[in-house]
Amino acid sequence: MKKFTVDPEFKSNIPPLSDEEFAQLEKNILADGCRDPLVLWGQLLVDGHNRYVICTKHGLPFDTVQKEFASRDEALDWTDANQLGRRNLTPDQRSIIRGRRYNRTKKSHGAEPGTKRVKLQNATLQDTATDLGLAHGVHRATIIRDGKRAEAIDRLAVTAPEKAQSVLDGKKRFNQVIQETRVVEVHEKLVNIEIPKGKHRVIYADPPWWYATPQHSKTEQATVLKSHYPSMKIDEICALPVKQMAADNAVLFLWTTSPLLFEAGKVIEAWGFTYKASIIWDKVKHNVGHYVSVRHEFLLICTRGSCPKDSDKLADSVVVMERTEHSAKPDIFRNMIDEMYVPVKGDRVELFARADLPKHWKAWGNQNAKC
Repeated sequence: MKKFTVDPEFKSNIPPLSDEEFAQLEKNILADGCRDPLVLWGQLLVDGHNRYVICTKHGLPFDTVQKEFASRDEALDWTDANQLGRRNLTPDQRSIIRGRRYNRTKKSHGAEPGTKRVKLQNATLQDTATDLGLAHGVHRATIIRDGKRAEAIDRLAVTAPEKAQSVLDGKKRFNQVIQETRVVEVHEKLVNIEIPKGKHRVIYADPPWWYATPQHSKTEQATVLKSHYPSMKIDEICALPVKQMAADNAVLFLWTTSPLLFEAGKVIEAWGFTYKASIIWDKVKHNVGHYVSVRHEFLLICTRGSCPKDSDKLADSVVVMERTEHSAKPDIFRNMIDEMYVPVKGDRVELFARADLPKHWKAWGNQNAKC
């Protein structure tokens, strides 16, 4: 019986069979023999790892065929293209394999993964994503997304190999694993961020809401991955140490959106506050909604104990101002808070601040680099 070198990279490059699929393959080989030859590159086994294991186990003969490759990357790319012909791959497995092909092709042409065009030797421009999209029957944008997914899995394989492998094995969805990983990252960072000293009369919060509510389709839930920061589920936001920061008599200004109004109520209660009023931010530009075209967010005003405003002036309940960067809130709202509650040194904190704050404000959370 011939033995060949089984390279870990080539073996791991091939999505494994399920237990049922492996058992069926073993049954077929025992009944009919190993019909397809194992593919070798020199003494390196490139394709046919499962057949090799079964034949070796039972002492069955098998044929081999040599295939020539110019490089290791070319051999790996051939195995990827070959695997995409399998029917049993999950959509995520197909996506990652296409992404690996895209990234290798870009690299071979001297371009970094993620760039859209490469310059070939004849000085012509060729859109690699378009070519691979045509080859695999998907849009070029899908190929570019696939490349980013493959890069994400490669990074995850270093920091959390079990999670990466669960996606490569087809046992877990890519979106699910990435979200779980981001939640862990959030908590690890928050644990290491010291809670601001003292009790605070004013708390201003813009939590990193996770928007995959029951109202959202699976496609919409996938947009969570496009967030500019790690998001958190409702129970995790509820568990934040806000009660430790808040004075007995305090006011909370909490940002939320229409789909999350009910969840915001849970957060308010968990943090020990009672809802009082709201301010609506009309962002001018529309976003796609479920029943209406959405162009606003809510700033909920909540209190605990007795915390009346310092000013008799009533702020307008609707602020019209065009949105700018992702999730960034205009400074006018912080200024409105300062007018309602006159600043006293050390009495106010902003949670998950996404910009530099005035000196009389403290910041807590992992959104601001200075936190």
